[in-house]
Parts: sequence; C-alpha cells; structure tokens
Amino acid sequence: MSKKVKQFMPLHVAVMTVSDTRTDANDSTGAFLVESLKSAGHVVCERSITTNNRYQIRQQLSSWIASTDVQVVLINGGTGFAANNATVAAITPLFDKVVDGFGEIFRQLSFQDIGSAALQSQAIAGLANETLIFAMPGSGGAAKLAWEQLIKPQLDARQGPCNFVAHVKNSPVNSCNPTQHLLNG
Repeated sequence: MSKKVKQFMPLHVAVMTVSDTRTDANDSTGAFLVESLKSAGHVVCERSITTNNRYQIRQQLSSWIASTDVQVVLINGGTGFAANNATVAAITPLFDKVVDGFGEIFRQLSFQDIGSAALQSQAIAGLANETLIFAMPGSGGAAKLAWEQLIKPQLDARQGPCNFVAHVKNSPVNSCNPTQHLLNG
C-alpha cells in the first residue's frame, strides 16, 4: 500500500500594508512579505498600502474576498492597541470563521521576544468567502515571526497533519480534520 504524495500548490495571495506613513518606497514589511511569498512559490496577485481607516481597509479587503483570483490575504499594520489602529475593527465583521489559534500562538511566540508587550497585539486570522486572511503587526520582526512560524507552513499543502490550503477557494486539496487524524493515529 503506497501513500499518496502531497505536492506544493502555489496560492494566489494579496498583501495589504495598513499605514498612514508608509509608501511603496519605504514599506519594508510589505516588501518582505511579497518576497517571502514569491520565494515560497506563491503568486502575489496584488499589493496595496491602505490608510488606517476602517472603511478603506474593509473596501479593499472586500474586493479581494469577492474576487475569484485571491485565495489568501496577508495584512500587516494597524493591529496594535493605539487609538487610531483600525485593522481588527475593519476586518472582523467580514469573517465567516475566526482562526482563534493564530492570534493566541502569535502572542505566545511574541512574548518570547518582547515580553508582556505581546499583550497589545491584536493579531487575528479568519476565513471569509473561502479567502484566508491573516492580520499581523506592521513591524518587520513581527511579520517575520508570523510568516516563518505560522503562515508559511499553513500555506503549504504538504504540511501535516493539516493545513489551510484545503479551505481556500479553488483548492483541489481535500480537507483534513485534525481531531479525526489524531483518533485514527
């Protein structure tokens, strides 16, 4: 009996930087995410810099959620506790399902680097219209942590026992139930 070998499947990803000060010339975190996605074999289909305005964030994200081309969205910036940060308020109403573990594990990993300041991160992830959305802080270190430790492995169909590739639109990968996998050993 042979096991079916899983193959890497490139996903179509959009990257949004939420900032009132970043431009194409100085958006180092957005550039890092774009290069990391490309290096991993994914297709970056769009990139935007959006001001910290909940309605502009929601408008851009809604466009990507409605698109048949965008499977994943990476958002950096606007997730901290500052009064003007609007990302979480903008995107949460759009979620069909929240990926609770993303924010929890991100804060746990961040705590190892920045201590109790990790409490102020509102990093969040969810699914909307079969579009996987990750929102993380705008700092380069935080984005690198989120990408390397959490997002990159979960965007790879070869990651076991489960990954998110099966849950995005236009995915031919079968879904995995981690509880069932553990029960079946």
